[in-house]
Amino acid sequence: MRHPSPTPPLPGRRGLALGSVAGLSSLAAAASLRIAPGAQGQSLAAALVPTPRQTAGPFYPLDWSGDVDADLVQVAGEAAHAQGVIMHLRGRVLDARGAPVPGAVLEIWQCDAFGHYRHPRDRQGQRDGGFQGRGRAVAGPDGSYAFRTIRPVPYPGRTPHIHLAAAAAPSGRGGAVPLVTQLYLAGEPLNERDGLFLRLRDPRDREAVLLRPQPADRIEPGALLALRDIVLG
Repeated sequence: MRHPSPTPPLPGRRGLALGSVAGLSSLAAAASLRIAPGAQGQSLAAALVPTPRQTAGPFYPLDWSGDVDADLVQVAGEAAHAQGVIMHLRGRVLDARGAPVPGAVLEIWQCDAFGHYRHPRDRQGQRDGGFQGRGRAVAGPDGSYAFRTIRPVPYPGRTPHIHLAAAAAPSGRGGAVPLVTQLYLAGEPLNERDGLFLRLRDPRDREAVLLRPQPADRIEPGALLALRDIVLG
């Protein structure tokens, strides 16, 4: 696996590593647009819904050493790939006006296919050593980002989800405080019993954090593709 060069960190956190950023379909641009009734004639930017904030949870990664690039499926030095269904997570980081935020730094973290986090407070007996567990990427000139991970799975008490943090580069738009949120699977029955998901009472807020993975054999055989723009309010 290619080891990236250092890049500026999220505010208040350790040094980050630059993940690879892939080109995106124009469909990704629509992932955060919500046209309200009677909004005809208004600009699309006015219809952008800021990505709602949610808790980082108890398992924010403590160890960011070693392999922390944007590919969570293959860990440097490990022969086996992660178990689970491979999912490519792609989108753009936008500001409240709908303009791209180049250089934005993103982090994701999630449990492995067995429901275990890469964290000392989580039970470690069956953790998948082939799953990186956390990753970082930097948005490209058009605000685009890309992660290669697995389709999230549930664990006791939680619906499937992916934690995500995003912050504009120090000289960019979006403010210095990172946005922390969680991404969910659309149509997942466990969503309606998940306390954190249910805190999102506004349907527009829920829509802003939903993923709809689709088959993506053209990207990788047997893989899925989920598009989600992140809007820094």
